[in-house]
Amino acid sequence: MQERTRLSQKIEIVQDVISRREESVSLIELGEEEGEDTIVSEAEAELEKLKKQVAKLALQSLLSGETDPNDTFLEVHSGSGGTEAADWAGMLFRMYQRWADKRGYSVNILEQSVADEAGIKSATIRISGENAYGWLKTENGVHRLVRISPFDSNARRHTSFASVVVAPVIDDQIEIEVEEKDLRIDTYRSSGAGGQHVNTTDSAVRMTHIPTGIVAACQSERSQHQNRANALSMLKAKLYEQEVQKREAEQAEAHGDKTEIGWGHQIRSYVLHPYQMVKDLRTSYETSDSQGVLDGDLDGFLEASLAHRLHKDE
Repeated sequence: MQERTRLSQKIEIVQDVISRREESVSLIELGEEEGEDTIVSEAEAELEKLKKQVAKLALQSLLSGETDPNDTFLEVHSGSGGTEAADWAGMLFRMYQRWADKRGYSVNILEQSVADEAGIKSATIRISGENAYGWLKTENGVHRLVRISPFDSNARRHTSFASVVVAPVIDDQIEIEVEEKDLRIDTYRSSGAGGQHVNTTDSAVRMTHIPTGIVAACQSERSQHQNRANALSMLKAKLYEQEVQKREAEQAEAHGDKTEIGWGHQIRSYVLHPYQMVKDLRTSYETSDSQGVLDGDLDGFLEASLAHRLHKDE
């Protein structure tokens, strides 16, 4: 019933666009016949609105993948560079949380390793909301920051790196088989908020898929059993994402596309000094409002990435 409702809503939107277009065209023809310039201008303005709406619908058509409507797991890992890199990872982590809040999505922190002085070594969140994975699926990769370091007494410019990993939450309709013999499961004491219980029991779980080396960890729940279930869910999501990226890489190679696909490649630069600019290196989309981006204004970059995929598919 949920799927039926979702599809019905999409059909209604398209039918509304068609109806408004036909009405506007009729009004333009009528206005031209009777010499009513006001009617023609209003109808043309309506067509311009429809043009923008259709452009957005074209982008949303890329959110029709098997897992695009799903919730998403998002991880941030600091690169080498000590405190500076950890602080940058913390800034990215906050940026995605702010973006999710602005969209009305819910955010649940599943694992967080806090750095000694500032920022984080790594963190994992689950973002829940319609098309959460679809919107964020192109965020996989390395993000670069250039700024005057607040941790450098000589006020020198530093370049820092952090990686982002995005994977869809897998629902019951998709079967991912993980054999027990292929898992190494470690338990440890959670760190951070949570009270005395969290810090005195081995409730946190780190799960490693031996054949691929993929790791998933969770410490958000008081129960080791619950953390184990969450870690397994994250592991399945990563295995699914790895297979999807493998297929995309094979398709790109078949079409002669040499663009690197997968984790580890630099996708975006955030420059705070000597000028203000955030630029996506895949789409060339950029903005001088770097603080706005770091406060969660990511839609322009996400839409540009989806449009880039649309044009590549064409």
